[in-house]
Amino acid sequence: MTENGSAARGWETVVGLEVHCELSTVTKLFCSCPNAFGSEPNTNVCPVCLGLPGSLPVLNARAVEFAMRIGTALGSSVEASVFHRKNYFYPDMPKDYQISQYDAPINVGGHIELADGTLVGIVRAHIEEDTGKTTHVGGGGRIHDADYSLVDYNRAGVPLVEIVSAPDIRSAEQARSYVTELRAILVATGTSDGRMEEGSLRVDANISVRRAGDAEYGTRSEVKNLNSLRSLGRAVDYEAARQIGILEAGGTVAQETRHWNEEEGRTSSLRSKEEAYDYRYFTEPDLVPLVPSAEEVAAVAAALGPLPAARRHRLAELVAADGAPAPVDQLATVVGLGLDDLVAAAAGAGADARLALARASNEAANRPDEARALDPAAFAELVKLEAAGKLSATQSKSVLAAMLEDGGEPAQIATRLGFEALDPAELEAAVDAAIAAHPAEWDRYRQGDAKVAQFLLGAVMRSTRGRANGKAVAALLEARRN
Repeated sequence: MTENGSAARGWETVVGLEVHCELSTVTKLFCSCPNAFGSEPNTNVCPVCLGLPGSLPVLNARAVEFAMRIGTALGSSVEASVFHRKNYFYPDMPKDYQISQYDAPINVGGHIELADGTLVGIVRAHIEEDTGKTTHVGGGGRIHDADYSLVDYNRAGVPLVEIVSAPDIRSAEQARSYVTELRAILVATGTSDGRMEEGSLRVDANISVRRAGDAEYGTRSEVKNLNSLRSLGRAVDYEAARQIGILEAGGTVAQETRHWNEEEGRTSSLRSKEEAYDYRYFTEPDLVPLVPSAEEVAAVAAALGPLPAARRHRLAELVAADGAPAPVDQLATVVGLGLDDLVAAAAGAGADARLALARASNEAANRPDEARALDPAAFAELVKLEAAGKLSATQSKSVLAAMLEDGGEPAQIATRLGFEALDPAELEAAVDAAIAAHPAEWDRYRQGDAKVAQFLLGAVMRSTRGRANGKAVAALLEARRN
């Protein structure tokens, strides 16, 4: 059942996300072991991160700075905090407890602004250490049917910040948008690489449903360790539909932790949902309270550069100067890939901002590393050539591809590729030939069938081998219709 289908039946989906991001520090949270992905198993370990008797944790100051950056970027209040021991017994927990923060987290409150302007509240963003990684070998990769299990403690003790959202998300699409925006913020602050495929960013989703208009939340299920945006969206949709089915049949939703099976496209029960008292939290005796000074908080805030939401607003103002709103998806793509400075520079050089945004969000976005290295003046010149009709859209895309490959000046590349704007008389002849060759389509166009315009435009583009300017062709077709 899709989100629209749920709404049509009178239900509302409610989602809160817990996002665990690994910090890009050189060493682990409480020891000097390397914080490195892809090392040989169980090589980045020491007595501290293995929890051996007599070892003592020493807090990584860089991890604290990164946590403060994240909190500041989220609009949180950076506060004095206390570390606690969170007790639970899994094979990948070498100490049988995790050092985390409980009732006094370092970051409290805040919000994230999604690309469409929606605000999602932040409850907290606290520091904790990561666990190791267990791999179940054989069967379906789950513990109950595995032949044996392997444990790698390299990840144990890696610094994490867990960011807990308010239950403000109302659809799978919003959940994906939230994680996309949060990842962009983490990358922009330089605190995490946000690579979900490497486990640097992992998502737990708390999902419930309620009747539309109800104030009370329904019973939630927590779906653990979603490691891609696709899995997140599918899990939200599936779990909402599962709960609606139970409630409509007169049943009761159990509060529990569930596992997402990507291959089967469904969740399954793992265990009853733990409450805080199940973890037997108590203050970590080997660490003192963490109390950032006002000067430290101010220094972190002053060092932050423009964040994704502010960068989108800047681009939107440039693009919307002609009165039409900026395309939200193009803004999100360009800012997410760090191409907004390229578009802004092109607009500042007198190029059409909307056209520059389109080229950056489509063609340039396919090769973001090369696009970020483009000469802004050359990119602006390319956009100007297309806007002036000296290059067709097809030709402009080909020239941009060559620029991304080898650099160079757009006018010179266009000459080398044999791209020249059509003489006005030649363009008019091509339009007339297309009309003569397709009388039935021309009649439909004249009677107001706007869809046929694309067909006629395609005929002109084929006959001119892509040299015609699409806007000029559309204007000629409209002139002849009238």
